[in-house]
Amino acid sequence: MANDTPPRWDRRMQQRLARGEAAALGELYDRFASLVHSLAHRVLDDDQAADQITREVFGYIWENPDAYDPRQGNLRSWVARLTQRQAVHRLRQTEATAYAETGVGTAEELEAKVRRATVAARADYIVTSMPAPLRKALELAYFQRRDYRQTAADLSISHEEARRRLRLGLQLLSTANTRPLDGPPGGYGQTL
Repeated sequence: MANDTPPRWDRRMQQRLARGEAAALGELYDRFASLVHSLAHRVLDDDQAADQITREVFGYIWENPDAYDPRQGNLRSWVARLTQRQAVHRLRQTEATAYAETGVGTAEELEAKVRRATVAARADYIVTSMPAPLRKALELAYFQRRDYRQTAADLSISHEEARRRLRLGLQLLSTANTRPLDGPPGGYGQTL
């Protein structure tokens, strides 16, 4: 799933969308729909809401292809940020409505829930976006409970390389909790 999307492809895709090529939207959808849906589902824990967010994100992209700025990062990251922002916005709306109707909970509890969902979605995105060698090392260590020696043996790499991959993968994962809740980097900030 960790397709590295070449920047040239990103620019061509944006140009095609700006020209109104429906085939470009279909291609973009085929490439990123599972990413959008899984991130939205991770935040909202609701298939129907994730389906709706998926439609909204691709609708926004279709209507606003110039909102993407290749200088700010790749298209995949931009789509993920749009998804996360919209899903968090929807979660806040849903939880605030539930709070208003039932009176159960506090604003602090709502923000804690939003924070947990956001961090989990970022972590999922980081793992799926990292290079396959890092991801494989982390999967072995986490899911199969391998230490760095066993990971090295399973991947046919040196102990030092296994430690390096695990350390780098964990460093990348640790960034899931470091960005501000509302602000994806690079100025992509409006709710759809």
